[in-house]
Amino acid sequence: MKTEQKIAFQKTLPVIAGYLSIGIAFGLLMQNMGYHVFWALLISLVLYAGSMQFVLLQFLSGGVSLLTVAVMTLLVNSRHMFYGLSFIDTFRQMKKKSLYMIHSLTDETYSLLCSYEPKEGIDNQKVRFYISLYDHIYWLIGTALGSLAGTWIPFDTTGIDFAMTALFTVIFIDQWKSAKSHIPAITGLVTGIGCLLAFGPDRFLPPTLLLSVAVLLACKNIVQKKDQEE
Repeated sequence: MKTEQKIAFQKTLPVIAGYLSIGIAFGLLMQNMGYHVFWALLISLVLYAGSMQFVLLQFLSGGVSLLTVAVMTLLVNSRHMFYGLSFIDTFRQMKKKSLYMIHSLTDETYSLLCSYEPKEGIDNQKVRFYISLYDHIYWLIGTALGSLAGTWIPFDTTGIDFAMTALFTVIFIDQWKSAKSHIPAITGLVTGIGCLLAFGPDRFLPPTLLLSVAVLLACKNIVQKKDQEE
């Protein structure tokens, strides 16, 4: 295994369990709805949108209009517009790979890319690409396993969605340990909890993102100064 691939694999280790578990849950639900492994894999390959894939299951069974699907997809994944802004220059430099990097920018992959510190003597763009690719592969493997298992084994998926919460917790702890400044992490926690209490679980995400961006822009110089000092 090349150095870039090895580094990327080690970086994505926290994601494996979460993506396999959630991917299995998605594959099982697809199978239970009558969509076999081919369709489950196709959706995870082309759509690859985590929580939106589970929302899609409701659309497939409910005869929802394409307009409703488009609007709901925009609302559920609006946070990715904020993710992409911080990687515009990085992805542009990756040329042909940039389209895949945009496509594969999930919550967990974004977190890993943000916490990755470039190293001397290796191709850091390749490391970022492999991080995105490996995460996608884990999701596809989980989807395939769930879909195939659903054809043979009765499976109760109650509580399996907690794997995603656990995954976010592991990534947060990893970032907290490696980060020189904890201002971004604290900002995310405070704004997230505050907006959750103020707006409720169905509406808190957009205001949380807007408020977090505003606070981080205001604290940009403080964070940069702290990074330089340490």
